[in-house]
This record gives sequence, structure tokens and C-alpha cells, in this order.
Amino acid sequence: MSRLNVPPDVPAGAQRILDNVGAQLGFVPNMFKTIASNSAVLEVVTTLQGALSRVLDAKTRHSIALAVSQANGCSYCLAVHTYVATEFGGMSADDLRLGRLGSSVDPKRAAAARFAQQVVDSRGRVSDAELAGVRGAGYTDPQILAIVALAVRFLLTNFINNVNQTDLDIPAVGSVDTAVAQ
Repeated sequence: MSRLNVPPDVPAGAQRILDNVGAQLGFVPNMFKTIASNSAVLEVVTTLQGALSRVLDAKTRHSIALAVSQANGCSYCLAVHTYVATEFGGMSADDLRLGRLGSSVDPKRAAAARFAQQVVDSRGRVSDAELAGVRGAGYTDPQILAIVALAVRFLLTNFINNVNQTDLDIPAVGSVDTAVAQ
């Protein structure tokens, strides 16, 4: 059961944002309903989400979302990102599984997901070798900044949902076999 309250009366500004989320996804996820209790936080989350939707390609962003959410053990975010990556991103079941493990069927995308997971695991203190690895996969410094920004964006919603223990409003995802070739 969610630990934070969904507001009974949503402020007008927040309702407009919720309506936009609903139009994009076909429903308003419980996370957004809960965040609506604080219009400023809702605006920050959705503005950050919108701005970062323009960096990197969609499948790479989905892979990063899955890698970061897996690293943080956020079952709600894993379910939502799996749903979005499947319904809107056209990702295969294999690529979804690999994304959760910081990998991908695409080598360049795998490097981004792995680097995002390393950023989370090291709290941003990645090694020179890890930075060289993502550069070696073809990412420029501006793209590396985008990977870091995406990781932080997903950390934010992971933390909100882990604190809240947000009730699932879409199918849960199971555990993932942690063996993957890097």
C-alpha cells in the first residue's frame, strides 16, 4: 500500500499536467497522482522528463531507465519503464531484460546502460576506465552528460516511488537473471 497520500483535490496547475500525462500514456500512473500533492515537484519531474526526452534516442533512454531502476530496486519504475519501452518503444523482451542488467542487444546502447548503472553504483565516481569505455563506444562528452542527467532523472523517480512504495497500476515485472555477457 502506498505510504504517501494521493490528494483528493488536485490543484488546477497539477490537473493540467496530469491530463497531459494521461494523454501521452493513455492513463495517469499512480506515481504522478501522488506527486500531484506538490505542484512544484510535479512540475519539476515532468519538466525534467520532457527536456530529457530530447537527448539520445528512445531505446537508449529506455535502456538507461531500466538499468537505473534495476540498480535501485524500484519495482514500480521497472514496471512502468517496461510498459512504456514495450508499448511505445518497440523493445524486445530480450532487450528489456538486458536493459535491466545494464546491457542491450545493441553494443552502443549497452555501453550507455552500463555507464548509467556505473554512475548510480559509484554515486557518480566512475573510474577513468569506465569513462573511457563509454567514449570508446562512440559517445561524445555532451552525450555522456546526457547519460548522467538521465540517470539522475530516473534516480529521482526511483527514490520517490521507493519512499512511497507506490501501488502498482500496471502489471509487475518479475526478477531478472543477473547473468549477462558484457
